[in-house]
Amino acid sequence: MIDVQRLRVLRAVAEHGSFNRAAAALHLTPSAVSQQIAALERGLGAQVVDRSTRGVTLTQAGRIMVGAAETVAAELEHARQQVDRLGTGRTRLTVATFTSGGRLLLPAALARLTAEHPRTVIHIREGEPEDTLPLVRQGAVDLALAYRFDGPLPGGPGAGSGLEWTPLMEDPLYVVLPRQHRLAGRGALDLSELAGEPWVLGCLRTEAYLRRYASIAGFDPEVRGTTTDYFFARSLVAAGVGVSLIPSIALGPEVPGLCAVPVAAPGPVRHIGAATRGGGRPPVTALVRALREEAARL
Repeated sequence: MIDVQRLRVLRAVAEHGSFNRAAAALHLTPSAVSQQIAALERGLGAQVVDRSTRGVTLTQAGRIMVGAAETVAAELEHARQQVDRLGTGRTRLTVATFTSGGRLLLPAALARLTAEHPRTVIHIREGEPEDTLPLVRQGAVDLALAYRFDGPLPGGPGAGSGLEWTPLMEDPLYVVLPRQHRLAGRGALDLSELAGEPWVLGCLRTEAYLRRYASIAGFDPEVRGTTTDYFFARSLVAAGVGVSLIPSIALGPEVPGLCAVPVAAPGPVRHIGAATRGGGRPPVTALVRALREEAARL
């Protein structure tokens, strides 16, 4: 029989990439982590990690067992929720969201959910998709309001495995400029027209996206600041530090003295959606429906 604790340790090793970091996360010693992994390998008769001086990587058997570990964790969390409901008659729903999407889409959707399922207790967690999507797979979060740019869901290879992705809306990025800027009156801008401008950005992932599009446009952007808050980034634009690239849903509330200009097609776009494990409980299904209705209203 496979020990659930050993699966938990393997999942931590896979997440953190080393025995030492996994041990710190689990409040164990590195030796204890190593012993747990060795015991799991003996029980399976297969190696689950490749060890090297640079850390550890999963073998094919290890990837299979991590998938099983996430399934087990999700099932145990679901069972715990069912037991809680037996005692209280209430259903717990944990929702994760990135900041700008949560501010725009989530409040009205949650109001609809609580009207339809008044005995649902809602818990909210804030975080970026690369952090919250694994929590959905593990069963720690019932739904994550998330986004991706071009390509797969964030979080590395296989990030979308075990998840059901419901598209909600497209969120184009705008160039934000001071109103007195020479390009502020334009109907749309090609990024190549901003090759000589300094930039301030509202998140690290937007910087990576800007650099990719700027490379296509033939220039290397000078980034003078990267923040974790789009409103702060716009304040820096107003102060004359640089221009910015900001998703449409993060353009409010208005900052005096600024204007937002669309990027000429094909411009950069965030794709916003809801990630669940599929086959969701009624409150999860109801929240997905409410999010879709709220997105369609915008």
